[in-house]
Amino acid sequence: MRARPRIALPIERRTLDNGLRVVLHPDRSVPLVAINVWYHVGSKNERPGRTGFAHLFEHMLFQGSQNVGTNDHFRHVQQVGGVANGSTAWDRTNYFETLPSHCLDLGLWLESDRMGYFLPALTSEKLENQREVVMNERRQRVDNQPYGRAFERLHELLYDEPHPYRWPIIGYMDDIAAATLEEIEAFFRRYYVPNNAVLTIAGDFDIDDAASAVERYFGEIGRGNDVAPVATDLAPLPGERREVLGDDVELSRVYIAYHAPPGVADEWYAGDLLATVLTGGKSSPLYLDLAHDRRLVQDVQAMVLSTEIASTFLVVATAQPGVEIERVEAAVSEHLAHAAAAPLPEAELERARNRFLTGYLDQLQNLEDRADLLSRLTTYHDDPGRIDSELDRYLKLGASDLERFASEHLRTDRRVVLTVEPEARA
Repeated sequence: MRARPRIALPIERRTLDNGLRVVLHPDRSVPLVAINVWYHVGSKNERPGRTGFAHLFEHMLFQGSQNVGTNDHFRHVQQVGGVANGSTAWDRTNYFETLPSHCLDLGLWLESDRMGYFLPALTSEKLENQREVVMNERRQRVDNQPYGRAFERLHELLYDEPHPYRWPIIGYMDDIAAATLEEIEAFFRRYYVPNNAVLTIAGDFDIDDAASAVERYFGEIGRGNDVAPVATDLAPLPGERREVLGDDVELSRVYIAYHAPPGVADEWYAGDLLATVLTGGKSSPLYLDLAHDRRLVQDVQAMVLSTEIASTFLVVATAQPGVEIERVEAAVSEHLAHAAAAPLPEAELERARNRFLTGYLDQLQNLEDRADLLSRLTTYHDDPGRIDSELDRYLKLGASDLERFASEHLRTDRRVVLTVEPEARA
């Protein structure tokens, strides 16, 4: 394994009596603090007919709590020059603030108040308001967006019911419309509990002072019932699945997807590095061949989603005007077959390793990204110190590891091919 710089960040890990895991990372280089809370709940914790709850809940938690008025979370943060937001994924929901360091208590109070005292402020009016916001967001991002339905349909083809990666994070329109106040309350009581959360603080603070503040604000919040992990067997696809989707677009696009190991498994890293080899930058083999040499595509990208109980390896390519999408699919398939049949050149691996190393170290320069990464590693691996060893999982991979991943998982008889065509040609 090649030598690389060690990442020796000061990190202290604590756990409150109520189960809240706390990661403290002091960095006095700038007078800021980044507060990052991960709840280990996402769209995979939903069920058919009741999708979109996790994302709806992300919106609801900015609508006030017992001691914070509607929309006052943003107001409090913005008044001191800070920023705040949240996001939802398949496996987690997170909330974060970046504040001047002397405002650490403000951020902790805001996060603790909605963790411990959200329900007293929950009303049917707030639910209806945010339901409409989320439904409009779906219209803009999915229903009325070019290629917007493709990613959703791809997962419906790749994952059979009842697998929880089958439905979209944002949920289906009918399910969002059907959500009741009682169901929202039950969702909060089950998942928004301290023992299902990680709180990370990164930035300009004293560890003992910050730990005391965390205990003061979060310590009295009651522990909830333990959340059982979602365990769903994933049977191999019985064969290739193909579909053509008409859309209001000008250019044809093909999505080729495969089941892959979970994002918490060591084998997943080989898939991630392989995706970087194939399409990481304009010197990558797929881009050079398909975009530069043969001029078949406008763009091409390979990726493997970092999801917890399974993952999706995906290649997306958009055809040049006048190019038949079948030619694009055949060219992509050639490269994937080659990756499964012979070791990739060491020069290509070295380029991909360097690209990953540069991106990872660049990410660590940003305080907010650092806090988010620490929360992720603690949520999924219970080990914030893994922030250093993550690099080794990539740098130790060789050509045979990537070849093995491709031959085992990128099989033509176990894939989904979804083509998006202009409606006139579909």
